[in-house]
Amino acid sequence: MASDQKAPLGSIDNPRKFLDQDFDALQKECLKLGKLFSDPTFPAEQKSIGMPEDPNPAKAIKWKRPKEISKDAVFVDETTGTTDICQGQLGDCWLLAALSSLTVHSQLFAKVVPPNQSLTEPYAGIFHFTFWQYGEWVEVVVDDRLPVRDGRLLFSYSRARNEFWSALVEKAYAKLVGSYGSLKGGNISEGMEDFTGGIAYSLPVASRTPPVLWRSLSAALTRGSLLSCFIQAHTYSDVGKVTPDGLVMGHAYAITNSDKVMKGSEEVLLLRLRNPWGFVEFCGSWSDKCKDWDETDQAEKDRIKLKLEEDGEFWISIDDFSKTFNMVELCSMSPDSLEEDTAAGQSTWTVSEHKGTWVSGSTAGGSRKNNKSFWKNPQFHLVLQEQDQDEEEEEEEEDNDQQDDDDKLDDGDQMMTAEEKKKAQKQKQKAKHCTVLVELLQKNRRQKDKTNFLYVAFHVYKMQGTCLDRNFFMTNRPVGRSGTYKAQRGVWRKLRLDPGNYIIVGSTYRPNAPGEFFIRIFSKTSNTLGQIIFGEDRQNRGERSLSHKFYLSFQSIFNQFDEDSSGTMSPFELSLALEAVGLQCDNKVVQLLSERFVAGEQDLPFHGFVSCVTRLRKLFESKAGVRQKTRSRGKDQAGWMAGELLARL
Repeated sequence: MASDQKAPLGSIDNPRKFLDQDFDALQKECLKLGKLFSDPTFPAEQKSIGMPEDPNPAKAIKWKRPKEISKDAVFVDETTGTTDICQGQLGDCWLLAALSSLTVHSQLFAKVVPPNQSLTEPYAGIFHFTFWQYGEWVEVVVDDRLPVRDGRLLFSYSRARNEFWSALVEKAYAKLVGSYGSLKGGNISEGMEDFTGGIAYSLPVASRTPPVLWRSLSAALTRGSLLSCFIQAHTYSDVGKVTPDGLVMGHAYAITNSDKVMKGSEEVLLLRLRNPWGFVEFCGSWSDKCKDWDETDQAEKDRIKLKLEEDGEFWISIDDFSKTFNMVELCSMSPDSLEEDTAAGQSTWTVSEHKGTWVSGSTAGGSRKNNKSFWKNPQFHLVLQEQDQDEEEEEEEEDNDQQDDDDKLDDGDQMMTAEEKKKAQKQKQKAKHCTVLVELLQKNRRQKDKTNFLYVAFHVYKMQGTCLDRNFFMTNRPVGRSGTYKAQRGVWRKLRLDPGNYIIVGSTYRPNAPGEFFIRIFSKTSNTLGQIIFGEDRQNRGERSLSHKFYLSFQSIFNQFDEDSSGTMSPFELSLALEAVGLQCDNKVVQLLSERFVAGEQDLPFHGFVSCVTRLRKLFESKAGVRQKTRSRGKDQAGWMAGELLARL
């Protein structure tokens, strides 16, 4: 008998409704009323553009529906492909390169662009798309009014000018992050992860010989990974500069295919790339205008579907690619994307997830250089019990003996030195460890029409007892880390660690930098990320139910003693609330606690209350016999004890 149980909320089969808009209900209502949908949450106004309005009336932006732009408008013109996406007057090549990569994989594409959408019957001017957002899938509804200037789409468009699916995907993603302007500038991996829910890697081109690199990228494409690449621009003025070979520096390209052809008796390894602009192509060997193709059999050209057109798509030999490009970005549903001996679909990786916050004046402790506050950052318990099987790994591993240079900032110009590569190679030789991949993503940094990524990193410590105070972090070195602090959405590292208990600490470079984050752990066995030990975890699910219950109890107590419903607590209200959770402190200590966790506000907010109670409990439990002493010596002694512990922060 079939089960009627609905898929979990936030899964791909039951995505969360963004802004509580239900596509089916809205479409049904519009069809019933005989009207076209107009989205009140993302109006056809300048604020949705998110950029200053051009004062020239001739450049005024109008919003039009597809059939007002093209009489024979269609959602999809026959089939979807890499040339359906051309970049308009917006610096979102990172997003469109990821979208180009997505079109190569029909199953992944259908997740983002649900099928059976059309500009013909039933048509109500409403469309929906699905994106991955920090552990859950989100359905975004948009109307089909698009920004137009001089009769042409202002932003993304298709080479087939009557096709509109790519422009509508771009609009839905712009709505998700706030505005079109919020899409300016980004890392390709950000778009690839949001289109798949997978894990993105950065692979330095120079880390492998051209033939090995080609085999690795071919294997990744076969496994359904999204691939893209770029030429590093070392100065701001170099961004967008076109090289003599027709390649754009600091610009994202999609890698859409790999193949090999025969030139006489010589076998040539090729990659197919796509410029999201839809024009400006590579003009070197094996490019569209190169005579190399004249010496290639027509059957070979037909097999690889060679198109010698100015459409932004071109072939390049792996040798030229390795000489020109600096970095490849890969995104896969599994960290196995580069392991050529792993059969497709047979990954044994599992994932554990958490969401949390850095709160100014509380849990935003900054980097390890801030030794007075680093230990206040959110901490997560990682339990490693089962070892991996012996196997060769191609990934670059973290060297746990490196110096503390990773506590510096990374502006994107650093490459591995020969010594670092040697140490990394030595680390690869270790076997019978627990393999985990840790990723830290900062959330919602594309809001308010701008991108404002914090410099972030994470550190992994081997637990010694349960004392996780300042002294622990000052006397123990991390056994793993993400590397230098980077101002990008996500940082990750694949680690091999001995079985045992560990603490993962996610942090920003500067203290008191507020923000939300998402952390996930991929592991090869049953090793998982345990519940939060210290920090703000506001959206707990599944395996974190115990932590969630504590959170709900804190919320109930806070509401009970927030007598004026102000959303904050006075020292008097805090004293009563602390007694309710079993922590008795005298007035002096309560005042100190209130000042310590007030987080820059006049009175204590809820997240400050959670931090206060959590930290007090940890400090009390870390001192042998404290609870027994407080019960036997009364309230004054309990206050004195809490004050002593508080003084050691």
